Amino acid sequence: MTILIPDQDEMMFIAGDNEANIDRIEREFGVKMVSRGAELRITGEPAAVARVGELVGAMRSLTTRDEHLRKPALDRLIGDAKEAPVAPAEELRDLIATTVRGKRVTPQSENQRRYVDAIRRHDLVFATGPAGTGKSYLAVALGVAALRDRKVARLILTRPAVEAGERLGFLPGGLEDKIDPYLRPLHDALYELMPPERLSRAQERGEIEVAPLAFMRGRSLNEAFIILDEGQNATMVQMKMFLTRLGYGSQAVVTGDITQVDLAAGEKSGLVAAREILRDVQGIAFVDFDDRDVVRHELVARIVRAYDSHQRREQAGARDEGPGGADSSAKPRGTG
Repeated sequence: MTILIPDQDEMMFIAGDNEANIDRIEREFGVKMVSRGAELRITGEPAAVARVGELVGAMRSLTTRDEHLRKPALDRLIGDAKEAPVAPAEELRDLIATTVRGKRVTPQSENQRRYVDAIRRHDLVFATGPAGTGKSYLAVALGVAALRDRKVARLILTRPAVEAGERLGFLPGGLEDKIDPYLRPLHDALYELMPPERLSRAQERGEIEVAPLAFMRGRSLNEAFIILDEGQNATMVQMKMFLTRLGYGSQAVVTGDITQVDLAAGEKSGLVAAREILRDVQGIAFVDFDDRDVVRHELVARIVRAYDSHQRREQAGARDEGPGGADSSAKPRGTG
């Protein structure tokens, strides 16, 4: 396990004078800890490593209140870590990454486990489902891990710059100001998984790129982990363009919610079309999430279910009205 601690004062707080805290934690948990630059590496038996990771997270929560980690406080934190339930072997096996605060990132549902496994086994994965199911966050975590482990040379995150009928030209400010609101969720995930200083360096070196989908045109993306977020808002032309950017040694993940398409009326979602066109293509995986996979506030799952129920009632009512009723789009699948 590697925990990123960009603040050197915070790293010194964790390590203690002459790394006394690290020495003690190694003795108490039978692990090996190495502090190098902004990285604190922990190796050993998986359950012990997981406990030490949580212990470091708890220690970091005290850094704003204390200049030094006093012995009674460290005694208490170590005792709490030892008494904490051992993480299930399955959770330890599924460990993807740790956040900058030492929190373990693991799949939280069976569909999330299928999703992580699909990304690890396939070069192209489509994931669809409602907000809050971890589609984007898990993809970013796996991308950061792939970059960290040098499995790829670049991590590229992109989104269509279209939401709720707005286009870039209608937004105030320069190009960067117009683009930023669309890409902010991707930046938020990166900042949770990487310290700002390291993220900035990676972006300066071209190892991490966050850009609108239109910026992918004409490029060949080799040795890259590429994530297309909000794929339901890509047109069919944009989706084909994106999928054909995939180069040697690369893999791509496309996420989206096909119930939240913000394209102009009559314009078919590229994600919807791709699911139909590519369903039987070998080497591509499809993972569908539902409200049971929502990992945000418990109300989010209830909200998703309520909207789904309302949509089903509206669709049933439209069918009952017949061809001349509210649903004038009733036609054979794939003709829209």
